[in-house]
Amino acid sequence: MKKIVLFCLLALPVFAQEQHRPRLHFTPPSMWMNDPNGLFYENGTYHLYYQHYPKSTVWGPMHWGHATSSDLLRWKHQPIALYPDSLGLIFSGSVVVDRQNTAGFGENALVAIFTSHNMEWEKAGRIDRENQSIAFSNDHGYTWTKYAGNPVLKNPGIADFRDPNVSWYAPGNKWIMALATQDRETFYSSKDLKTWTRESDFGAGIGAHGGVWECPDLFSMEVDGKEKWVLLVSINPGAPNGGSGTQYFVGDFDGHQFVPQDAETRWIDYGRDNYAGVTFHETGKRRVFLGWMSNWDYATVVPTKSWRSANTLPRDLALKNVSGKYFISSTPIDLPVESAKKLASGKSMKSSSALLRISAKGQAVQDFSIVLANAKGEQVTMGYEKSTNRYFVDRRQSGDFSFSSKFSSRDYAPRISQSATIDFQVITDVASAEMFADGGLTAMTTIYFPSEEYKVISAKGISVDVEVVKPIL
Repeated sequence: MKKIVLFCLLALPVFAQEQHRPRLHFTPPSMWMNDPNGLFYENGTYHLYYQHYPKSTVWGPMHWGHATSSDLLRWKHQPIALYPDSLGLIFSGSVVVDRQNTAGFGENALVAIFTSHNMEWEKAGRIDRENQSIAFSNDHGYTWTKYAGNPVLKNPGIADFRDPNVSWYAPGNKWIMALATQDRETFYSSKDLKTWTRESDFGAGIGAHGGVWECPDLFSMEVDGKEKWVLLVSINPGAPNGGSGTQYFVGDFDGHQFVPQDAETRWIDYGRDNYAGVTFHETGKRRVFLGWMSNWDYATVVPTKSWRSANTLPRDLALKNVSGKYFISSTPIDLPVESAKKLASGKSMKSSSALLRISAKGQAVQDFSIVLANAKGEQVTMGYEKSTNRYFVDRRQSGDFSFSSKFSSRDYAPRISQSATIDFQVITDVASAEMFADGGLTAMTTIYFPSEEYKVISAKGISVDVEVVKPIL
């Protein structure tokens, strides 16, 4: 036992010192990770499952990896939860708590709903290669038993039929599934999680359609004293700055059909590196969002060695009324801070760490920029252009981007707020920055790979508070 404890103590610092390995953001212990799956909260524990290939740093046969946390910050790696089987690989899905034992697996049993993707059928050219399956857990999500009657929802004859996100719809006393079906989302209902009835489609002719629709999430939120419904839809390609991104719609849902408030396309994050994000179930009125911090344009070739990909920081979502229209705001959960300093406009400072929270509030709307840099001249710049009313992130001098011609970029996001003052926050890690402007109405996430960490901060046109964040992972 002593030898095992000693190994763990010695292994942790080595893990943290891997080049580009985040110290605030969740990463797999090794090998490949993409979409977060099956997010839920129960008995004081947050559960994160994720698309995982444990034998390579490149996408391969998908499993569900698993991690748990009591605070959404410090994660404990758990054994792999779901393995591929005769029905196929384990693609994305969700987890529900079956409080009323509707499926017959036991009161308060957990039920995972996921896509079985049959690679043999795909290679044979079969269009019905994706079907929906379920598994259940009676030990709070640590071990799972697959249902003998899988698949529970068979493919109707389309190539893209995946990523089921299920939740309980109390007014109709039924389960609702939002499912990605090529260029739209299809809603199904069930009384027992085993037999499903198609309700309606949404998405044809509305929103962005530069690529296939994926990873839906449908949930209600309170705003202005009333209930509204939000539908998240990830799309690849077709994001506003290229490659992968997540759009959303706000509207109404009656248990049968989703009706949006308007036909405008909105994005939960305009940066290049926030995709396939969904929210945690069983968190009451709180909605916590988590995304995959990468982009399919280059995800499989980024220059990390023993692992690939991280998640965004968990974010609290809210709906805000801007001139009679509803928009999602996203703000990062709070982080432990070690120290804080003021940085005046036109000045630079050195930091002891690349883990920073840089913020400004109540200053006039005008051109400004914040530069993160290192001694080798590598840098990332972010800020605001008043003439175009846009925020931006520029990583064209960020370090290594030799791995992909699509990585070097200057990316833009519209300013949605109409306030006369700026509210601006950036969270930086070893190899990423997440920007939240105007209370999170505009968000941008970017990753980068400098040869050494950014520990020089400069500000122009704005004065900021610079806080050093305590390492978490």
